[in-house]
This record gives sequence, C-alpha cells and structure tokens, in this order.
Amino acid sequence: MTDHAARSASPPAPTLLSRLRRLGALRASGLIWVLLLMIIVAVIYKPTFINPSNLVSVARQTALFGIVAIGMTMVILTAGIDLSVGSIVAVAGVVCATMLDAGMPIWSVVIVGLLIGATLGAINGVVIVIGRVPPFIMTLGMMVIGRGLAMTISGGHPVHFREAAESFAWLGQGFLLGLPVPVWVFLLVAASAFFVLRYTPFGRNIYAVGSNPEAARLSGINVGATIFGVYLISGVLAGLTALVMISRLTVGEPVLATGLELEAIAMTVIGGTSLFGGEGGVIGTILGAAIVTVLANMLNLFGVSPFTQQIVKGFIIVAAVLFETYRRNRNSAK
Repeated sequence: MTDHAARSASPPAPTLLSRLRRLGALRASGLIWVLLLMIIVAVIYKPTFINPSNLVSVARQTALFGIVAIGMTMVILTAGIDLSVGSIVAVAGVVCATMLDAGMPIWSVVIVGLLIGATLGAINGVVIVIGRVPPFIMTLGMMVIGRGLAMTISGGHPVHFREAAESFAWLGQGFLLGLPVPVWVFLLVAASAFFVLRYTPFGRNIYAVGSNPEAARLSGINVGATIFGVYLISGVLAGLTALVMISRLTVGEPVLATGLELEAIAMTVIGGTSLFGGEGGVIGTILGAAIVTVLANMLNLFGVSPFTQQIVKGFIIVAAVLFETYRRNRNSAK
C-alpha cells in the first residue's frame, strides 16, 4: 500500500467541534454524578428534601435562574460577560408591573417586557462591537444604569398591580402536566438554545468567535454580528425572566433580581462553560443550574445563613475557574 493510499485509508482528524462535543459529554456525565451525590446526601440527612412542595420549589428556582443562565452561556461562549441581566430584569419588571396596574392588555405587557430586554441587550452589543468597549465595562455600566432606571420609573417603591388576568398569573404560578409553568418555559428556552448552538451556522460562529476571533474573522465570519446577537439574546431572556418573576410575585420591585447575574455566571461556569470562550454548552448549564439550586436548598434545610451561603457559592465559582485555568495551561503545555 502506498503512502497516499495509507493516508486515504486513515480516518479523518476530528474537528474542533467534535472534540468540544466529546469534552462536553464527559463534563456532563461528571456533573450528573455530582448532582446525584448531592441529592443522596440531602435525602439522607434531610428527608424533607423530597417533599413534593420542596421539589416544586427547587424546580421553579432552577427555571427562573436557568433562563438567564442560558443567555449568559451564549455570551460567555464568545469570551464575553453580561453583568447587566439583573438590572434588565428589574427595569422590565417595574415597567410591566406599571402597565398591569394601569389595566393594559396582557399581550402588550409581554411584548413590552421582551422589547425592553431586547433594547438594553442590543445597546450592550452595539457599544461593545462598534465602540470597542470591553464587555465587562459596558455591562457593568448598564447594570448601574438599569438599576437607576428601575428606581426612577418606580420612584424607588415596589409597584403592586391589581390581580392580573388568569392567563398572566398562570405564567409564574400555574402548572402544566404536574410541573410549574416556569419549568416548561426554561426547557423550551434550553431546547431552542441547544438547537441553535449545535445545528445552526450562528451557533458554530459563536464557538468560533470564542475560540479565536481573529481566525473566525479571516474565515469569513461576521464577528461583530455574532457578538451583537448573543447580547441581544441575553437581554431578551432577561426580559422573559422579568415577566415570569412578576407573574409569580404579583409585584415589580426596583431591587428585583439583585445578584441574578452572579447566579447566572455561577451556573454557567459550574456547568463547564469556559470563561475564556469557545467551550461549553446548554446541557452543562442546565446541570449547573440544578446543582446551584439544589445546593442553596440544602443549605437552607441545614439552617445555614444566607450570608454564609454566598461565601460557599463564591468559593465554588473560584474553584471552577481555577480548575479551568489549570486544565487550559496543562493542555497548552503538551
């Protein structure tokens, strides 16, 4: 057999995307075992963990935080960050609550909530792409601006609205096939994001931009449009989260979702998405969201104070980033 024939017979080298998928599958299996271990420990030491009411609470919290975490995943896959999602939720929340209090139609409230998220997310994307402002700085500024807008619109007070139509209350409080409606919303968002990332050119562009933006540009990818797109999606999902939250709480507060951005980042990073970009995915984020929520629920059942819980979450985030840095350094040294 000639050298040419031998090369022809050898299997093709695995693509970058296929290697990332295999890596993602390995991480997902590890996260599943971590989640199962946590559940087992919780059941052994606190049997009340498996009470139906507690499980419903865990599922609902996972969904509420997970919707934003899906958007954060797309942003971080491009090596970006979005610190403004909590403030966007607050702005959309107080505006929509004000509309509901004024008796506006439900369909208009939903559209406005999503448009507010899309607009603020688009502003982030435009300034980052055209103004070349680092994502950390731009979204930090938007976080402050958004919180100020929420305070200004609401006058610094919670906006209570009259009992909304049953169709709107159903979004945050209802059940479908035995599961809270927010869980179905989260699963729909996650499935859509999974499809986009795995099977569409835009999804492949996200990974390419996060892995090497210059190489992506030279290969014909519109890097700016891709980055703009992920911040737009992140904003829309923050607006959707606002609708679910105020439907659940029946009030829009200017302090709504304070710290949500940190929860979303924690879920994304724990789920295996690299802060350096180009690695990770939706499945890991779903598991990361479940792990963070189950951990918080366990700590509550064990009587750990909320302040101590923040310390624990902070250590987990730092540990996840240290592990990712070590792994990348080890791979680059080979």
